[in-house]
Amino acid sequence: MPLPPEALSLIDAALAEDVGPGDFTTLWTVPAERRAVARIVAKARGVIAGMEVAAEVFRRVDSSLAVEVTAGDGTAVAPGDEVMRISGSAASILTAERTALNFLQQLSGVATLTRVYVDAIAGTGARVIDTRKTTPGMRRLEKAAVVAGGGANHRVGLFDMVMIKDNHIAAAGGITAAVRAVRARNDRGLRVEVETTNLDEVREALAVGVDRIMFDNMTPEMMGDAVALVRAAGDARPETEASGGITLETIRGYAETGVDFISVGALTHSAPALDLSLRLEAAGA
Repeated sequence: MPLPPEALSLIDAALAEDVGPGDFTTLWTVPAERRAVARIVAKARGVIAGMEVAAEVFRRVDSSLAVEVTAGDGTAVAPGDEVMRISGSAASILTAERTALNFLQQLSGVATLTRVYVDAIAGTGARVIDTRKTTPGMRRLEKAAVVAGGGANHRVGLFDMVMIKDNHIAAAGGITAAVRAVRARNDRGLRVEVETTNLDEVREALAVGVDRIMFDNMTPEMMGDAVALVRAAGDARPETEASGGITLETIRGYAETGVDFISVGALTHSAPALDLSLRLEAAGA
């Protein structure tokens, strides 16, 4: 699938940052005619994401490089597993190496952590979703990595869903006032979510009518009561979402309340990079 223009611009910026006026170490040590085959391999267990981005880095440096993706996004890997093979100019491979690995390691880290959270709530019916707590400029790539890890995306940004949070509620004069104001102006037909922190606010959100109710920083016990309130609304009930400080240790308890979605900011803001490395084999001129 072709990368979006913003991803190509991000790759170009990353290469400009790293290469600058030239990769002088490579230029001065590696003969221009030297050919090589390189393999990117996993050094830890995880889930791969960002393969097309990494492949494009190599192509951007040298369009004559042959790049073969051997483990697509969403693939579980173990130490020693090959994920990509690159052949062609040894100098070009070395110049592209770090930038390609930076993208691949970060995005695979997001996919790997997402898979851990997804596995932790298996069988409950709840879905793990991401947030807007992403690396600036990397949002769409990191959200794609969440999907590769088995999670789902929340809204992309401020433009594709109305999400009425505590400060909006305070400024508007309450949940009802905020939702009615949105309803009067929502000519884009955007879905509407409202944040609640207690059962009275859940009841108010139900009464005014929204597409999704977020339960923010509730205990699992309170959330169970909140889910029951929403389910009592019948088939036309809004979706439900748990949010606020949910960790790997606590997520199962929240999932077992029957909530539909659980948003976890850590998927993108705290995922450790997956350990991957490039191994080059010089093949002569």
